[in-house]
Amino acid sequence: MIKFTIITLFQEALEPYLKSSMMWKATEKGLAKFDFVNLRDFGLGPHKSVDDAPYGGGDGMLLRCEPVFAAIENVKAKDPSAKVILPTPVGEIWTQEIARRFVSDAHYIILCPHYEGYDERILSIVDYKISLGKYVLTGGELPALIIIDSVVRLVPGVLGGETSAEIESFSKGNNLEYPQYTRPEEFRGMRVPDILLSGNHGEIAKWREEHSGTV
Repeated sequence: MIKFTIITLFQEALEPYLKSSMMWKATEKGLAKFDFVNLRDFGLGPHKSVDDAPYGGGDGMLLRCEPVFAAIENVKAKDPSAKVILPTPVGEIWTQEIARRFVSDAHYIILCPHYEGYDERILSIVDYKISLGKYVLTGGELPALIIIDSVVRLVPGVLGGETSAEIESFSKGNNLEYPQYTRPEEFRGMRVPDILLSGNHGEIAKWREEHSGTV
């Protein structure tokens, strides 16, 4: 079983997705498990503060070290083998190939940063720094969902077909999957290619290979 513990201030933003579709199926089949840790529970002072202004000035607030370290250490006290993932612009760009490396019976902690960013010292307890691309989001919840979804769907038994994850786009580096069609055979003047209706599996395989691409 693969397990994700998500440290976040906004659990309610994550739960609906993780309780639906393939993520729900994965948990029902005992192939994946999702836990949540409320970072606010480790906040400081009467207001459970988790952020503060940056030294040197500047707009915005940064996540403080103390609550983040305490939250991660609380999870690791129960499972020292858990690895920490941080969605961050300074991380390695996430790809299908990297997602495949994470498919295992492992426990991952995903820290969802918020505000303007995080105290740089937090990186000292991070195992994997992951970037979703050259853009900025309000928080780490959406990147966390993308990371989780792209990994969990590759766990054997989650998708319907045995080869569903083997023939799709990016399954072999920069490949793009061939065009696909379903009923009806004709729709608004657009027809399904005759070869796909032929029943000749050898020719169909050849057509699919010819119409696959790369990026």
